[in-house]
Amino acid sequence: MLQQWIQEALALHKAGRLNEAEPLYLKALAQDPNFYPALHLMGLIRLHQGRAGEALPYIERALKLQPATPEMLANYGIALEGVGRHAEALAALDRVVEAVPANSRAWNNHGALLHKLGRHEEALADFDRAVGLDAANADAWNNRGLVLMAMNRPAAAVESADRALMARPDYVEARNNRGLALQAQGMAADALAEFDRILKERPDHPGALVNRANVLRATGDMDQALESYNRALARQPDMPEALSSRANLLWTRKGDVMGATADLARLVAAKPDYPYARGDLLHLKMHAGDWQGFGRERAALDQGVRAGQRVVEPYVYQALSSSPADLLACARIYANDRYPPFALKPRRQRRPGKFRIGYLCGEFRAQATMYLAAGLFEQHDRSRFEVVGFDNSRDDQSPMRRRVNMAFDRFIPIQSLSDQDAAKLIEAQDIDILVNLNGYFGAMRMGVFAHHPAPVQVNYLGFPGTLGADYMDYILADAHVIAEGEEKFFTEKVVKLPHSYQINDSQRPHPVPETRSRHGLKDEDFVFCHFNYAYKILPEMFQAWLRLLKAVPGSVLWLLESNPRFAANLGREAAKANVEPSRLIFAPQIENRPHLARLMLGDLFLDSLPYNAHTTGSDALWAGLPLLTCRGDAFAGRVASSLLHAADLPELVTKNLHEYEALAIKLAKNRKLLAGYRDHLTRNRTKLALFDTARTTRHIEAAYEEMMARWGDGARPEGFMVKPI
Repeated sequence: MLQQWIQEALALHKAGRLNEAEPLYLKALAQDPNFYPALHLMGLIRLHQGRAGEALPYIERALKLQPATPEMLANYGIALEGVGRHAEALAALDRVVEAVPANSRAWNNHGALLHKLGRHEEALADFDRAVGLDAANADAWNNRGLVLMAMNRPAAAVESADRALMARPDYVEARNNRGLALQAQGMAADALAEFDRILKERPDHPGALVNRANVLRATGDMDQALESYNRALARQPDMPEALSSRANLLWTRKGDVMGATADLARLVAAKPDYPYARGDLLHLKMHAGDWQGFGRERAALDQGVRAGQRVVEPYVYQALSSSPADLLACARIYANDRYPPFALKPRRQRRPGKFRIGYLCGEFRAQATMYLAAGLFEQHDRSRFEVVGFDNSRDDQSPMRRRVNMAFDRFIPIQSLSDQDAAKLIEAQDIDILVNLNGYFGAMRMGVFAHHPAPVQVNYLGFPGTLGADYMDYILADAHVIAEGEEKFFTEKVVKLPHSYQINDSQRPHPVPETRSRHGLKDEDFVFCHFNYAYKILPEMFQAWLRLLKAVPGSVLWLLESNPRFAANLGREAAKANVEPSRLIFAPQIENRPHLARLMLGDLFLDSLPYNAHTTGSDALWAGLPLLTCRGDAFAGRVASSLLHAADLPELVTKNLHEYEALAIKLAKNRKLLAGYRDHLTRNRTKLALFDTARTTRHIEAAYEEMMARWGDGARPEGFMVKPI
């Protein structure tokens, strides 16, 4: 009977009718638990079903009964890989290729595991062997393309996909991967055509729908992109890539924080280890003032970072961590994962003449970085420097956009270019120093810097911390944001500018006073205010502010609006602390000029930790609004201290939250002292080092000249201090 059952089961198995074959195998094993064919084939069925943990016992029992054949070893390796026992899996597949070195499929399996382990060059060699043995091995060609993509060689990946499709014209995965490789080269229309071709034959293919949506989103068609994500999730409700991508679109382009939060919550529940999802979910909950389980989640992110896991992006982590060591670890994880370096090019000869400074930015528009940096581009000494803008922004048609465009000697768009092509363009411009004004914030292009298109590459202004990438040579800072001895927490060499590292634009408009009633404020109230984005407000900071409201009768807290749930959640927290929720007043987000004017209506700006007010802090001081900060332990938590020292107000920098609260109460009860600080700011606005654009520009230029002198001498980058002018 055993032979009859196994023959019937094999016939069903070969016909693809696995559900019908399985009971017959199990029936045979019930009669004889050591019946080798049934053990072997049950293992295969479980592997086909994606149940590697259940396949493994069957395969291990079969291996004990008979000497390992190459086929059985290959299945054993695949099962071990499926349960995460990668070292044992590789050992099994090593034995397979030793036993059958002329087997194309064996080399393909071996290469696939090496690729998964991140050993890309070895994997590529395996796939080359596989296609060398069998030029019609479509799987090996497709896998070869995948590893080439991982090695940032998209043009070669297209060629491999073409060979896979030549061998198997209906190979959907290869066509999908071809589209991804085209997209990586900036060939959006061609990539879209590939995904549309798949969807013409298979309208509900989730992978093609998500990839199509990603292209549409990159080209600015948000509504069509959202429709494609929706279709993918209708077909596969817990598809991780679709949930992550739709959440990002809803959050960044549609302003739908609640919808994005729901997607990320579903994603984390379905796949808790999905890269960076857990951090993104906590970040969005912070935008809504939803602090339920906050301490637990923050601790989990800290643990993950210390274990080298991809749990949180550096930009998100800045608002959660006070540890320079953890922030460095997070940045390194992200840089190695998303933006690994390319091989360093041979040293080139410098073209004689002025130093050519390139600023690469995705925010050349009405945005915080430009409110600070526009004057820098204008103030550069054109007798010594040629200044080029590499534009990855969207044109918002704003006066700031026009001003920035005019400030550069050349303003070159790179939005539609792949990282590789953008790097080639920059290199062709003979740029000496390329400045990264985004880092891990906004419309960033770290991948361009990974190609090392300029001899010297600098991290400045957009991201308050290390980028964790060895191809970034320097970071511009000051002695307040990076104290002596803390350089070890930066992969860049630290260059310290005098006064504050933060450039400011002295051409910004002088605010014109308004009435409080226009903004829902009473003349008699003492107005504490905080205009940072909601994600910078941590529950312990908000509790400190509530204590201030209780200590200062007749005071209110003026906050920036985020979303409807933010106001409701903060109101509930206030009520729990016996503070009337009506003492929280929410201001809408408005353009910079009227925002500066309304800042004049506040009495005291309360700063946050671990992420201070940065551009917002400079806005407050420019408007004459005194700012109270608590010095943090990392760059992002020390920016306000840097600003206040450069504004000659170091006494408004406190060392801990106890001092912070005590000084806030003292200032609220001593209007004369507070008025003196306001008078100092308004009377000396144009004299303060903080707002001296020309002088800060000269300091930055001195830094650039020293960097180039070191490069010209063949010396490695080293940190230094710029002497004050």
